[in-house]
Amino acid sequence: MSKIVDVVVPTVGESVTEIFEVRILKDVGEYVTEGEVILEGDSDKASIEIPSPITGQVTEILVEEGADFPIGDVIAKIEEKAIPAETKSAPTSAPQDSPSAATETVVAAPTPKATPVEEAEPPKTVTPVGAETRVKMTPLRRTIARRLVEAQQTAAMLTTFNEADMTAIFDLRKKYQERFVEKHGTKLGFMSFFVKAIVDSLQVFPAVNAEIDGDYIVYKNFYNIGVAVSGPKGLMVPVVRNADQLSFAEVELEIKRLAGLARNNKLKPQHFQEGTFTVSNGGVFGSLLSTPILNPPQVAILGMHTIQQRPVNVNGNVEIRPMMYLALSYDHRIIDGKEAVSFLVRVKNLVENPEQLLFDV
Repeated sequence: MSKIVDVVVPTVGESVTEIFEVRILKDVGEYVTEGEVILEGDSDKASIEIPSPITGQVTEILVEEGADFPIGDVIAKIEEKAIPAETKSAPTSAPQDSPSAATETVVAAPTPKATPVEEAEPPKTVTPVGAETRVKMTPLRRTIARRLVEAQQTAAMLTTFNEADMTAIFDLRKKYQERFVEKHGTKLGFMSFFVKAIVDSLQVFPAVNAEIDGDYIVYKNFYNIGVAVSGPKGLMVPVVRNADQLSFAEVELEIKRLAGLARNNKLKPQHFQEGTFTVSNGGVFGSLLSTPILNPPQVAILGMHTIQQRPVNVNGNVEIRPMMYLALSYDHRIIDGKEAVSFLVRVKNLVENPEQLLFDV
């Protein structure tokens, strides 16, 4: 007795409820092998390939090209059978419905392609109208727009600013860079200093590492730091997990690994999940100062900016120092102003005195 299997839209990540703009790769009547991709679509966080759960013949495609559909929907039916040697994947007519055909539901495992919430795909269609050009927002851009509006509507967001003298980090990198590369196979960058300074400060000010759940404040006892890396489609913010347990070298190697995945479009939805705090590095694009927007459900985000040589007062003398503006946006519902300012001052002091991080003092 032949068996017909339902192909169901799989769960692809937390808070993802819908797949957008399906692309049909196999027609009714075609033969497919187990694991062969039959449809593609986009979610809030990634492009998704939906594979066949069995080897057999496609009997029905239940969605239209370009349609949107919710997680859990049946999108196709496949009759389990061996592929004929003489035809393999050649299309044939679809079999008639049979009352004796057994039907079961199988959720196909997703094979996501990295497409972050932080950046959208290039527009696919452009329709000129007079002197204007109308461009349909991609699903990811719609998600970005929705999340940014939600962040400002649901949180009491404020931003506090400070600046950090990067001289000590410059000196350390100059002194130890060659030996660091020889031993660890990667350069000592600025980001590991900030990640370690952030983790230290989050441990002192736990509300900055929390989130709101209804009438409850949920304090996170782990430290997953979202770090900006560049990919073909723009800036992405995957998560460096358990950053408190990593050394400087391990932080740098993990950032390097994530950056490599981003460049090759290999980041998966799970790389963006469960972050507790985000650091946004607009300085790589030349930003001098900005107000970063919260990444819900996180309640704080640190903005790093470009380093400029500026005159500053050092022990009563004017000196030219490499200075970076820092911006901390936070949710005032659970983080008081004093707490936010103190957190940012601690980050600043640790960055300016990195030996405290190195020697854990």
